[in-house]
This record gives sequence, structure tokens and C-alpha cells, in this order.
Amino acid sequence: MTTMARRGVPERVAAAERFAAETGFTKSCTPEVGRLLRLAAAAKPDGVVAESGTGAGVGTAWLHSGLGAGARLVTAERDPVLARRTAGAFSDDARVRVLDGDWRLLERHAPFDVFFCDGGGKRDDPRRVVELLAPGGMLILDDFTPSPHWPPVFEGEVDELRLFYLTHPELDATEVLTTPDSAAVLAVRRG
Repeated sequence: MTTMARRGVPERVAAAERFAAETGFTKSCTPEVGRLLRLAAAAKPDGVVAESGTGAGVGTAWLHSGLGAGARLVTAERDPVLARRTAGAFSDDARVRVLDGDWRLLERHAPFDVFFCDGGGKRDDPRRVVELLAPGGMLILDDFTPSPHWPPVFEGEVDELRLFYLTHPELDATEVLTTPDSAAVLAVRRG
């Protein structure tokens, strides 16, 4: 059973949050998104779980908190200091692998049953992101600004990136509000 640092927050998440604060890393996922990540990983107990953009390891720790005994978690971070630190934090768990480099290093570990695409790929190669999903694989994309419009609008323009994922013919997708001013796109690749 995972030790909880504060109500509902696994110890590894709390440790990663402390590391992020110490280093001034401000782009970690929110607790609301973290709980989505834990749920997604738990839904695929024998799956391959991936993350693009490890950062300080907060998202990695949330994914790890839901990781099944037969699952594997692979994450890529292009900042070597952050990658080394996160690798060290998970060195006691052979199910976790931290790659030091570009998000494309993840490709050799695909297809993914869960893919938290938080760094590279989301914007620069969305078609490839979808291709890396296994049939039935879940994609999680955060950091969208909620839009009450259809098609979704961001800064007065149609949000083409969000529209790509929400209308992709190989995905069943929806947008969920994670906080009053933040949304995530959740999608599952059709079989």
C-alpha cells in the first residue's frame, strides 16, 4: 500500500512536488490531473504506460501510484538533470524507466496502453502521438483553457490542436474540466 504524505497524495508525489519547488520547476501537473493519471494507470494493470515530459517527476509519481504489478512505466525528459533526479527517485522499482532525451525515445516502447503526452509530441507531432497508442489505449493531454464554444476557441481563434484530438477519426475523445480554468482532453484509440 502506498504511503500517503497528505490526504490522498502518495509519498512519491509529495517528494516530487518538493523537488519541483526546490528547483523552481513550475510546470508540474495539478493534483486534479494527477488523480486522472493514477486512475488511467490503474485501469491498465498489465499495460505499458508512457509519459512525454517527465519534468520534476510529479506526473510520473501519480502514474506510478496507479501502476499495476504487471505494468511498465516509461517516461522521457530532455533536461538531463531532471531525468537523472527522477530516475534516482524510482531506482527501486524495475517497472519504471526514465529516458534522458527527446520524447521520440518513447517510440521503441510503444504501443502504449496509457500515454500522458505532457511534453514533446502533443503540439509538434500529434499524428505520431495517436499512432503510438495501442487499440484501446488512453491518451491524456492537459493544460487546455476551457472553451464553451464549438469548435473550441483559444485566444479568439479556433483551437486547431484541441480540435485535432477531439475529432480524430481513430479516437473517441472528450474534454473534461480539471479546475475552473484548466481542461484536459481524454481520448481512447478505437480498436
